[in-house]
Amino acid sequence: MPARLNSAVRYVVACLACATVASSLSVGAATPGDLQGVVRVAGRTAKEVVVWLDAPAAPPSPGRVTATLDQRNMQFVPRVLAVRVGTQVKMPNSDRLLHNVFSFHDGKVFDLGLYPVGTSRVVRFDKAGLSRIYCNIHPTMGAYVVSVDSPYFAVSDTQGRFAIPLVPDGTYTYHVWRSGAEPTSGTLIAAAGRAVEIELP
Repeated sequence: MPARLNSAVRYVVACLACATVASSLSVGAATPGDLQGVVRVAGRTAKEVVVWLDAPAAPPSPGRVTATLDQRNMQFVPRVLAVRVGTQVKMPNSDRLLHNVFSFHDGKVFDLGLYPVGTSRVVRFDKAGLSRIYCNIHPTMGAYVVSVDSPYFAVSDTQGRFAIPLVPDGTYTYHVWRSGAEPTSGTLIAAAGRAVEIELP
């Protein structure tokens, strides 16, 4: 994915609960913890933003990993799904209508054909990239699957918040994707007790 190094990252140090906890943290310790933060676009919190970290030395994916992209009320749920490369995404039809899920652009190319209520199909996302997902019967249905070559990723919620589990302390190159904008990259520091704010124009 193309990237621009033009976003500002502001770090907010959260207060630790007590001095005992603070004294137990050593400088430079690589203790895994949740990297928490918020994404803002033009000063406002932004939902459905994918954030992931480069981690070339990270352990491999632990065997068979699955995720779900559901079809309900003539919508894909969730509209934005982030997965690690190699993940098998289940695509059940929980609607009352036939659907035909497909992707023909960049990323994973597939066409699952018609399948009825109560059945499911599975697609393995075996390379990094963005896949635009559609139903060729219902043109208003659309979703995005962002496949990343990293175990450290998350999608921001309706308040712009995200949490990436088990990130060792350190400095990382981060990437941000959101619908309708070019991907953005930058640098952040993951550390115990520190939250991250990613500001996008």
